[in-house]
Amino acid sequence: MKARWHWVGFGYALLALIGGVLGLRAHGTNPFWHPAPLLHVAPWAREILSCASGAAFAVVVIVLTRVLVARAAWSRRLHEELRPVAVGLSTSGIAMIATLSSLGEELFFRGFLAPWVGVVAQGVLFGAAHQLRGPSRWWWMSWAALAGLALGALHWVLGSLSGPIVAHALINGVNLVYLRDHDPTKRPSRLGGLLRT
Repeated sequence: MKARWHWVGFGYALLALIGGVLGLRAHGTNPFWHPAPLLHVAPWAREILSCASGAAFAVVVIVLTRVLVARAAWSRRLHEELRPVAVGLSTSGIAMIATLSSLGEELFFRGFLAPWVGVVAQGVLFGAAHQLRGPSRWWWMSWAALAGLALGALHWVLGSLSGPIVAHALINGVNLVYLRDHDPTKRPSRLGGLLRT
């Protein structure tokens, strides 16, 4: 894995530490738990519901990503612009980035910011943090903001950061592999590649 990805991983680990400490200081409670959740259930039920909801959300986003890349020109362009980020990443590198980015971003945006500024504001800030050069910038920021809103709502309703972390890690991991391995500019042969030279 390229050295720069080790620095990216270190940056996400540092963001997780900062988010955890700020969340603890600002809300006076475990940064993985929302200080005022909408649902009040037993801790074990909260964790199970949160993880199951996070996994279900991840499946929806992963499937929707593939459908949109196949059918929507804006999504295909976004995929093409993001693809250089993932090309050359090993599977273990992708797993490391997916894990650390989910911990860092969830602890900071959902664990610290969301209870303080609200679900909508943290979603907008999360979208704004996902800058991208090129014509797909606003699509990428909007997509990230919507994901941030959904993950913030999941955290607020169920009171646990476990589900958002699971969702974020699955989405990042599976979609980074998809970015790395799927080139939407290459069209498959009608005969399944039998006539390729």
